[in-house]
Amino acid sequence: MNGFHEIRFPLDVGFGASGGPERRTDIATLASGFEERNARWADSRRSYDAGVGLRSIIDLQSVLRFFEERRGRLYGFRFRDPFDHASCRADSAPRATDQRIGIGDGETTQFRLIKTYGADYAPYERNIVKPVEGSVRVALGGTETSDYSVDETTGFITFDQAPEVGMQITAGFKFDVPVRFDTDKLEFSLSAFEAGDLPSIPLVEVRV
Repeated sequence: MNGFHEIRFPLDVGFGASGGPERRTDIATLASGFEERNARWADSRRSYDAGVGLRSIIDLQSVLRFFEERRGRLYGFRFRDPFDHASCRADSAPRATDQRIGIGDGETTQFRLIKTYGADYAPYERNIVKPVEGSVRVALGGTETSDYSVDETTGFITFDQAPEVGMQITAGFKFDVPVRFDTDKLEFSLSAFEAGDLPSIPLVEVRV
């Protein structure tokens, strides 16, 4: 990926944003009436509109400064998804046993943080690449440990020693989404803003 700044979009604005995941599916209807469906993307891609999170002129100026420093679409940055930013439910705090991220083989010391969606039919494993600093908790066989390090820029955990064969490795965490602005132009009107007409500030997830 091209340039990325390890800085978070203003939280007070971001938590008012709208948006969510998108997938691409090709559907062909056959002569028989049956369908053939094919997923073009293996992973979903999230997009947001942060404009609806603006509450004041101060918020608008904060976003303007942030936009200029990112040079519009040029540099990516962190964004806290207001609906999905932790390994657990919204009414809970992350625990070391929230998500299974691997099984020990006695040799591997590095594991990626993963969040799993669903369980019964086709669970989807999402790679977590931007964990929040200080939020990661890890357990081996259900017992929390501190014998590891975390790379908050990639989402990889490295153990001091390789977990034993068959050892279940779990983790809990908060995380950001790597995004960029999806426009090179922001257009504001003070009179329209005061009248409740909020500008659009589109953001789109980037692959890392």
